[in-house]
Amino acid sequence: MCGIVGYIGKNNAIPVVIQGLQRLEYRGYDSCGIAMMDSEKMILEKVTGKVEELQGLLARQKTNSSVAIGHTRWATHGPPTFSNAHPHTSQDGKVALVHNGIIENYKVLRDGLINDGYEFSSETDTEVIAALVSQAYHGNLEHAVREALSHVVGAYGLAVIHTDEPEKIVCTRKGAPLIMAVGEDEFFVASDVAAILSYSKDVIYLDNEEIGILTPDGVTTYSGSDEPIDKKIHKITFNLEEIEKGGYEHFMLKEIFSQPQTIYDAMRGRLLPETGDAFLGGIDHMIGSILHADQRYFTACGTSWHAALIGEMMFEQFARIPCEVEYASEFRYREPLVDAKSIVFAISQSGETADTLAAIQEAKTREATVLGICNVVGSSIARETEAGVYIHAGPEIGVASTKAFTSQVTVLSLLTLKLARLMGMSKTDGLEISQAMQKLPENVEWVLKQADQIAEIAKLYADAANFLYLGRGVNFPVALEGALKLKEISYIHAEGYPAAEMKHGPIALIDKSMPIVAIAPQDKTYDKIISNIEEVKARHGRVIALATEGDTRIKDIADHVLYVPPALSFTAPILNVIPLQLLSYYVAVERGCDVDQPRNLAKSVTVE
Repeated sequence: MCGIVGYIGKNNAIPVVIQGLQRLEYRGYDSCGIAMMDSEKMILEKVTGKVEELQGLLARQKTNSSVAIGHTRWATHGPPTFSNAHPHTSQDGKVALVHNGIIENYKVLRDGLINDGYEFSSETDTEVIAALVSQAYHGNLEHAVREALSHVVGAYGLAVIHTDEPEKIVCTRKGAPLIMAVGEDEFFVASDVAAILSYSKDVIYLDNEEIGILTPDGVTTYSGSDEPIDKKIHKITFNLEEIEKGGYEHFMLKEIFSQPQTIYDAMRGRLLPETGDAFLGGIDHMIGSILHADQRYFTACGTSWHAALIGEMMFEQFARIPCEVEYASEFRYREPLVDAKSIVFAISQSGETADTLAAIQEAKTREATVLGICNVVGSSIARETEAGVYIHAGPEIGVASTKAFTSQVTVLSLLTLKLARLMGMSKTDGLEISQAMQKLPENVEWVLKQADQIAEIAKLYADAANFLYLGRGVNFPVALEGALKLKEISYIHAEGYPAAEMKHGPIALIDKSMPIVAIAPQDKTYDKIISNIEEVKARHGRVIALATEGDTRIKDIADHVLYVPPALSFTAPILNVIPLQLLSYYVAVERGCDVDQPRNLAKSVTVE
């Protein structure tokens, strides 16, 4: 992986593909390249660096082509070198392709091809596909691609060109996302709609094993059994401005500050503050199944897993229905107790997370009902699940998720409220919760006004080697999320712990050089977390406390205090995570890190 863009049409393909690759830079990558047709000759250019370098190289050459495919690579097989960068070509130079995903049996295929005399020029799994397509080619590229992939085990999103058919791009997918788009006498293929949004809002979502063919005359699609398909064209509803920085220094900062709006968007039309209830149209017909299921699971990865932990606690505390949270990456390997009487919620920002998609397939194999909670309309998870809820956070460009997390928690809160009312929660309690949720955008605005104060605190701790985040109850997942954000973008080692667990090990690490972030709202755990802070101070630790507005007691023991408005435990996680997002952001900026594209990370993890 990480990004694919292709173009065929009446205009010069190169600036279109380059701009598309730049739109995908947020996903993270280590090299990039482009293959283009010049009459019947293949031209290939690659760099082990940024798209800007590739753009400069092409500008100096003044190349022009109406057909091109490009790629930004996030290394899986082989280090980020020139030879391992995409596109990859066949030994005879006639086939060029770009690939997202992982070919699991590439070693066996590679060894067989080497025994047949084939010479490879890279360490990648992708070059095996180029070799297989070349061997299978007999005048029809789509047939060659289909034949080549019949030998392949794994995930792929592919765009392929051939010198013998210079006015054709063949694309296909299995597991990894891929779309085609229709413009005016021009056609596109991309792994993310952001790449082509400047040119077209009319997209076609390829399903697994379907093959798309792009020519100057249009696009056609065939099923996995080689039958023509009349695919629906979907209209993209968001605008280009939503994937621009809008005057902010980084996408991440823009997305943090957009949360009053995105939280509101997640609730709009769903929260019913007059009746103390909620309505989620996408899964309303499934509510009975959720309530009466024998087992309920949340499965997710990374930040979405933290949201799932909050969802589990809310389901059990307020709706009084049990559920479990599973890492999607482990779900199918541990023989989960899932059957036809189970409900599985799959949570993902992108809707393309490979591990989560694999967990969905495992659950479906076991006949469970699978529901989705995701952000991207038309994504694989949206199509693979029986029903679900969109979080409506809009495009999230920063690799470290912020607004998607709070929107996920908002949707889980709405679902909890709906279930809790059906399970006997009083209207009075429902009104209290729904009215507190209604105030969330305003309260988040209040928290964001502390950004300058948080930036000053960040300067004091930017050189720290380790952080410890402590939280109790529903704020324990918030501590995990705060630690993850700091790790992701500042490269400081950080851990989240239940505050009471500190004395069962991590307390050995505490000294004057280790900052502790303590989430200490005035709730039923307040006195306990204060005791934990005292334990830290007794060992000369430095404490950044997150406290409820008006709490003066905590000022006497913490080195720094950040305040949030008074909140119910139901809404507290959303408010409490905002200062932690800002702290991570400002620490990373102070350290000179690439906030939007942190090293080694990809926005959408489409490989296992």
